[in-house]
Amino acid sequence: MLNSLSNPRQAASQLLNFGLILSTAFMMWKGLSVITDSPSPIVVVLSGSMEPAFQRGDLLLLWNRNLFFETDLGEVVVYEVKDKDIPIVHRIVRKFGSGPEAKLLTKGDNNAADDTELYARGQDYLVRKDIIGSVFGYIPFVGYVTIMLSEHPWLKTVMLGIMGLMVVLQRE
Repeated sequence: MLNSLSNPRQAASQLLNFGLILSTAFMMWKGLSVITDSPSPIVVVLSGSMEPAFQRGDLLLLWNRNLFFETDLGEVVVYEVKDKDIPIVHRIVRKFGSGPEAKLLTKGDNNAADDTELYARGQDYLVRKDIIGSVFGYIPFVGYVTIMLSEHPWLKTVMLGIMGLMVVLQRE
């Protein structure tokens, strides 16, 4: 069981395999970012503000299609607000103007009011550069893993420990 630790060649091989897995995941993420033209091509719904369209824990697939087409009313977009790190998933309910400088107003399907309270101080509308991407698909409930890891930080330690143990105990 611990023989792999005494053999430096096998330990190096396991370490390289682990590095290969991490680098492959990173390259896949960056590849998705390039293909979708979005800095974050996959996001998780963190609240119930978009119910019944999207539930908490749904994994959303984004595409920054708005470089080719106008953003339409009723389109579900993910946007970032200045000085906030968490992207917001809401629907466009109003649009003023056209092109990259069009003013967009968003609202969650399950919210009573629009998002003007969520925008940065002095910002009444979104513009195209605030939008990370448009939702083109989703996978229900897959994002609950991410939610659990962020709500219970000790789970990250347990998960990393299990992964490390699997690397050490792996036999070829």
